[in-house]
Order: sequence, then C-alpha cells, then structure tokens
Amino acid sequence: MSWSVGQVSGFAGVTVRTLHYYDRSGLLSPSERSPAGYRLYNAADLARLQQILFYRELGFPLDEIADILADPQATVLDHLLARRDALTEQITRLQKLVDVAERAIEVQRTGIELSPEERFEVFGDVVFDLSYAADAHLKWGEREGHQESMARAAAHTKEDWRQLMAEAAVWRRRLLAAFDEGRAADHPEVLDLAEEHRQHITRWFTPCPPEMHCRIADDYEADARAFALVVPPAEQRPGLAGYLRSAICANAERQSSTGGEVAR
Repeated sequence: MSWSVGQVSGFAGVTVRTLHYYDRSGLLSPSERSPAGYRLYNAADLARLQQILFYRELGFPLDEIADILADPQATVLDHLLARRDALTEQITRLQKLVDVAERAIEVQRTGIELSPEERFEVFGDVVFDLSYAADAHLKWGEREGHQESMARAAAHTKEDWRQLMAEAAVWRRRLLAAFDEGRAADHPEVLDLAEEHRQHITRWFTPCPPEMHCRIADDYEADARAFALVVPPAEQRPGLAGYLRSAICANAERQSSTGGEVAR
C-alpha cells in the first residue's frame, strides 16, 4: 500500500512543503511513483518519517537526524545522550528565566522588592497571595490611591518593611486581645485600634480616608486572601474579619460625627 504526498501531509501533521524539502535534501525520498509520476510513500517511508519527526520533536537539527538514520545502531545512543544533556541545560536556563519572570510579576503585583529570603525574614507567616494581588490590581489599579500605594511599597527598604511589620504585629496582638476578651466592635478601645490601622496605611502606603478604609475592610471580610495580609491564618479566629470590618466602619462614622473626614 502507498500514499500520496497530500495524504501523508494530512495524517502526519506536516506540510507538503516540508515533505518536498525532506525529499530534496535526501532525508526522506518517496520510494515509489504512481503511473502518472507522482511521489508515493510506502510503509517503510512512513516509519522513517516517524523517526524524523521524533528526533525533530527532541530538537535535533536535520543534518544530525540524517547521521542518526544513516547508522542508527552506531550513533543513536550517543546522540540521544548528548541531546539529553543539552535539554537539561536548556531546562535549567529556562527555569532561571521563569524565576526571573515570576519575581518581576511578584514585584509588579505586590510592589515589594525583596528577595524570597528577605520576605520570609521580614513577613514570617503573613501571606502575600499573588492571585489576590492580581485581582486587587484589576479592581483598584486605576485608582490613584492604589497606584501610590504600589509606588511607595516598591520604594520601601528592607528596614522600612521590618519596622512597619513590627508595628503591625504589635497592633495585631492588641486586636486579638480585644476580640478574645469580648470587647464590642464599637468599644472606644477597639475604635482606636481601627483608627491606628487607618493611620498605619496612610503612613506607609497611601492616604486612607475613612470611606476608603471601609472598602478595604469589606475585602477583609469577603476575601480570606485579603484578611491574611492583616492576620496570618494561624492567628485568625472565627468572626474576626467581620469584627474588624465592623470596628473600621464604626470608626469611620465616629470620624464623621466628630468633624473628621467624611465616611462613606
């Protein structure tokens, strides 16, 4: 049985032009001809084509494939071992490029220009979820406050991050103590904690008026990834995110009633 160039092109997934090139180069010439003189491939030709496509998939150049097919028993193992080593080196290089790209993406999405080791040292259990950072960028990216926050975050040094995280840890312990002791979300001490949190955002990232603070708090309650930026999962309690949101929004009302910035 034999097949035309068009038929082989169709079921082998290569173009007619490629098959003609293989023929001209001597890599794969059809063994038969039709009565009208058209090229026809037999089963042995198709087996050779499968070998060619296999080596092409591994990245071998055509001249090296020709060498392998000329004397497969003598050369194929050496060629495959060499190709394996080359692919391993390429994978290593590409993985480094992937790491660089991931690092660039992380910086763009979080604004934090620290190495992974520095991040672990400074942030500990506080989780920065890139998927949330991406969603937040889509949601708030056009807002001036978000853009300023990202720019200021990118400008923070390792010592800046160490200081602001230390401040956040002290604040968090006081929040957890108030929650565990059963203080109401609108208790003056808890409202003061909410205000401290707002001022912390203003001091380190971007001016945070009360209505903006309430929008941030909405995310804390609605999205566990957002709340993990404030309280690590290991320290969270059921209802804590809603408790903090209630305190933040109650503080916004307090600011409005006392002549401060207008709440939402």
